Amino acid sequence: MNFFLETIQVLLLSIWYNVESLVYLLLPRKKKNVAGELVLITGAGSGIGRLMAQEFAALGTVLVLWDINQEGLKETARITKSRGASRVHYYLCDCSDKNEVYRVADQVKREVGDISILVNNAGIVTGKKFIDSPDSLIEKTMEVNTMAHFWTYKAFLPAMIANNHGHLVSIASSAGLIGVNGLADYCASKFAAVGFAESVGLELLATGKHGVKTTIVCPYFINTGMFDGCQTKWPSVLPILNAEYVAKKIIHAILTDQIYLLLPKSMYFINALKTVLQWKLFTLLASYLGLSVRKNPSLHWK
Repeated sequence: MNFFLETIQVLLLSIWYNVESLVYLLLPRKKKNVAGELVLITGAGSGIGRLMAQEFAALGTVLVLWDINQEGLKETARITKSRGASRVHYYLCDCSDKNEVYRVADQVKREVGDISILVNNAGIVTGKKFIDSPDSLIEKTMEVNTMAHFWTYKAFLPAMIANNHGHLVSIASSAGLIGVNGLADYCASKFAAVGFAESVGLELLATGKHGVKTTIVCPYFINTGMFDGCQTKWPSVLPILNAEYVAKKIIHAILTDQIYLLLPKSMYFINALKTVLQWKLFTLLASYLGLSVRKNPSLHWK
């Protein structure tokens, strides 16, 4: 295809996609049926992971729960069984350890089957300024928040590609879109997670695997305990998010094959401003909006 024809094609498709987006603003998207799907959630022993598991249970999925906290896993399994999950399996797994991820993944494939919905949710925040962060905690942040996504994709994506069916969900952060004062290592890990998920999604599209979907979730701070001590300057614009609300929005995004989910909605506007504003003006806006950790959170896993 020559340059002229390809340019015309891109312009026409751009118009079509924009019209499609406007239509979906007015009309609800059709939700897909996930009953019977095998759903793996990392970091499922508490917080958003447990809440997403509860939502998936009510949809009749088969749940595979990973966490480093055995008691938390048992409690999540108990709750989800009572919520209607067709089956629940749980495994201790330290997602920061590549060999352990591969070992437990092989066990899951033998005992349960091929995962069709993978939710990378496990995360860690150190709560220290960059210069005060020990090297070991920086490495752990990158291993859990970023590298674990590589290993879980390596383990479970091949079956999705072979079947041309599946869904990859990355629970990232608004700190993966905009730098936050006081969260340098956390931001770096989440920027990497967003970029990785976007790139793999493009690879899948380029190879014609349209049946394998991608959803990238970038919420502001959530009241799960992970960011205890953090404050928001303008709660009406950037509120600390309710965990139950976030979990429901994530499940809705998955069911409607939404590629990006930013929460709250004001994050769409703030993220867009970053690309058009002069740097000094954006830093002024970031300070005005309070895009910094006003009280450092303690070391916490989600």
